[in-house]
Amino acid sequence: MPTTTSDTCDDGCPVARAAQILDGKWTTLILRDLLAGTRRYSELQRSVVGISPRMLASRLAMLESNRLISKKIYPTVPPKTEYRITDLGREIEPVIVAMAIFGERLADPA
Repeated sequence: MPTTTSDTCDDGCPVARAAQILDGKWTTLILRDLLAGTRRYSELQRSVVGISPRMLASRLAMLESNRLISKKIYPTVPPKTEYRITDLGREIEPVIVAMAIFGERLADPA
């Protein structure tokens, strides 16, 4: 089992690798939506409120290059593009669930 802490955090650190991918507020929100099922670009644009088209395209490309999502382009006019989470990407689900639980606790005034 991999360790979760160490004395140093260099390029080989698994926490640093994960943090590099999950960096920023948009990536986890995109993954949250894709965990619910396949989405078209326009659906992600609507559900991730506030993200610019350029940032969405950039984050999707980064997630695809890291094998967390896959993209399928249908040869229609206009082209239809769908994104889905990969088996590797699905492994982030417990982290997203933990973030949701923590977010609920933060919202609880008690």
